[in-house]
Amino acid sequence: MAARRLARIARRLEFPLRAPSVPASVAPPEKPPRSGEHYQTDWARRWPARLVRAMVVDNVMRPVVSVLASPTVRGADGLEDVDPPVIFAANHHSHLDTPLLLVTIPPRFRHRMFVGAAADYFFTDRLRSDLSALVMGAIPIERTRVTRRSAEVAARLVDDGWSMLIFPEGGRSPDGWGQEFRGGAAYLSLRCSVPVVPVHIDGTDRILPKGRTLPRPGAVTVTFGSPLRPQEGEDARRFARRIEAAVAALADELASDWFSARLRAARGDTPPLRGPEGVSSWRRAWALGERRGRGPGERVSERPRWPRVS
Repeated sequence: MAARRLARIARRLEFPLRAPSVPASVAPPEKPPRSGEHYQTDWARRWPARLVRAMVVDNVMRPVVSVLASPTVRGADGLEDVDPPVIFAANHHSHLDTPLLLVTIPPRFRHRMFVGAAADYFFTDRLRSDLSALVMGAIPIERTRVTRRSAEVAARLVDDGWSMLIFPEGGRSPDGWGQEFRGGAAYLSLRCSVPVVPVHIDGTDRILPKGRTLPRPGAVTVTFGSPLRPQEGEDARRFARRIEAAVAALADELASDWFSARLRAARGDTPPLRGPEGVSSWRRAWALGERRGRGPGERVSERPRWPRVS
């Protein structure tokens, strides 16, 4: 008797303790997607999630990155007079790139920033989606094409004062050289009227390259360039090429010296991020070794060596 009475009371108290039932004559509302491009990440911008993310970045990511990469940061002082939000556009070699930048980007940008992450990798299931949104502040981006929803979500956050970290190559380098920059960062800069900060990462491909499971500690250099804004009449495609050229100039500066790199940039002779094209894979590997070992800007001197033949 008492159990029946308690059951009746519990049924009466279901709402607002749980969602109300839907009448049979009304179509039930669609549940928010738990993965993929349409995964909802608004909860990751609320204070509880932001607090957890800050604790993870400072107490987990920072020590791990310090042990694995011992990063040297260059050019961050050039951002002191830059007001957020901005779009950080970096080359991409490794899964270590995102944690590395989350701990090296200046705090006034870092603590109000989101990451554009591949929907087909970081948002494939509910657990991975939740962790990507919570730990990295990531939003799903369809990397095979620029979709209206991805662009609108990113633009809304930028308009709301959030800076963005994006890898315009769309994926990790397969061989240590860069890939063509896509137009996502350029498009958002044009749409939201915010600058793009070019970023060059050197060394993560030797610590945790694509295809390797276990990292090998090494030395990494992160170089921040001067903010770029679209020029009058410049569309997203041309602006994307200029962002890529700016990152290539930062790579050239690291491999040689600032003055020589500036001269080459002024002449339009900056070595491209993509490396020599139309040659065999071993020649590309050889050229990469030559570039890494050719100047005093490299923290760890590497002599050119013959590629390992498997």
